[in-house]
Amino acid sequence: MNLAHHLARWAAAQPERPALFEGPEPTATYVEWAARAKALAQHLRAAGLNPGDRVLLFMRNHPRYLEILFGVWWMGGVVVPVNAKLHPKELQWIAHNAGARWAFVSRDALPEGEAAGAGLERVVDVDSPAMLAMLEAVPEPSLPVAQRAPNDTAWLFYTSGTTGRPKGVMITHRNLQTMALGYFVDVDTVQAQDAIVYAAPMSHGAGLYALPHLLAGARHVVPLSGGFDAAELFSLGRHIGPLSLFAAPTIVKRLVDHAEAQGWGPEVAAQSFKTIVYGGAPMYAADIQRALRVMGPRFVQIYGQGESPMVGTALSRADLGDTSQPEYVARLASVGRAQSTVRVRVADEHGQEVAVGEVGEVLLAGDSVMASYWQAPEATAAALREGWLWTGDMGCLDAAGYLTLKDRSKDLIISGGSNIYPREIEEVLLQHAAVAEVAVVGAPDAEWGESVVAYVVPRGSSAPTAAALDAHVVAHLARFKRPKRYVWVQSLPKNNYGKVLKTALRERLQADPVGADLGQSPP
Repeated sequence: MNLAHHLARWAAAQPERPALFEGPEPTATYVEWAARAKALAQHLRAAGLNPGDRVLLFMRNHPRYLEILFGVWWMGGVVVPVNAKLHPKELQWIAHNAGARWAFVSRDALPEGEAAGAGLERVVDVDSPAMLAMLEAVPEPSLPVAQRAPNDTAWLFYTSGTTGRPKGVMITHRNLQTMALGYFVDVDTVQAQDAIVYAAPMSHGAGLYALPHLLAGARHVVPLSGGFDAAELFSLGRHIGPLSLFAAPTIVKRLVDHAEAQGWGPEVAAQSFKTIVYGGAPMYAADIQRALRVMGPRFVQIYGQGESPMVGTALSRADLGDTSQPEYVARLASVGRAQSTVRVRVADEHGQEVAVGEVGEVLLAGDSVMASYWQAPEATAAALREGWLWTGDMGCLDAAGYLTLKDRSKDLIISGGSNIYPREIEEVLLQHAAVAEVAVVGAPDAEWGESVVAYVVPRGSSAPTAAALDAHVVAHLARFKRPKRYVWVQSLPKNNYGKVLKTALRERLQADPVGADLGQSPP
């Protein structure tokens, strides 16, 4: 089993089908894509690389990303995808830990000379003449797709490392094949005329969704900007046909903001977008309700982890659109039901399943779950127990199997002996018209153990008072859950994937233990 076989299959069956695009312009048919991947594979083998060797991709979204990805797989190598926004020192650590031999980079991500110390044999600029030469055909005999076992590693993905050094997640060909096939059952149908656009980093989930679209022979589009620009995506979709994409909730909000600012409704959105799959960070009920109102029924939510990429649960288009369900509002706040290729349990610290509605740790099992962490047996043993992946996420299941996430286990606040889940407070605060964004964390408290602190980004120029927010929370939640302090900020710290860095907020509290107490008006 080698994922590159899917590219070879389409190149043989539909060689002239358009495959790769840069903006609205095609850059390769399927046969051209396969030829370039095969040529690169031959160059890598001729240079001494062997199946199983690690090759690092440190690139912005680029039309050659998929050519290089499948070239490495074609020769049997392991891709190490690294977000192009990381610091060169972070890149060096990952390259050294992975034992990567080569790296393909874009110079906007890694300026000349910055790869020193990474221990790499060669660093190739993807816009260089050397890169072009590697994608050119080489003399016969041509190299067949390397044979790989289902459990051979294909994608060595390094976690974001918000609590220390990142861990390398060993994702196999079977893992990714499972993800790709499950997409058609649980996420969306794909036709050959469809197009997926890569607006989020291809080094993460957005790039993995190339696989189901490859299986269907669809088109793959890299925006001219190389990333996210709302106006560009609306225009691009109208030009080449409605787009599908994976987006963090931050991107969804910006798309909705743009549509709303232009006075567009669902009819206009339908001209540009077929399906927007969102995940990777909390999408609050108020935000998805607004998105549905402005852009219509083109959303699907997925929940997964790097350790089970893009596979965990899914909240379908039908679930999001069926307002007649008595549990509709609660389901909007959920992440849906288990995808077809996995089992989902919620368990206590001993691994015993908790009752319906009770909160515990979310556990996943199935063919999408990682083989192990790279050279980290202790971390692997902690995460994989008796066939189950312990995700570190806290949540509860309802009687119909819908999973509602509460928080990461490390984000749980224990105040006066009571468990408080920040997300439910955040959901309530976001219902206030004057709140644009919010993050809730726990602060050390000598009397209560921890107290609840809310960081609030006001909507517009008129910020609410702390007393008004406090009254709003108490009207919806038990009094002990209300924030003891509100801190007004212009923005929340986020990582490269749009996730709020609560670790950074807790560090702020350590540096400023007094902060803005309840009753103080925002600055």
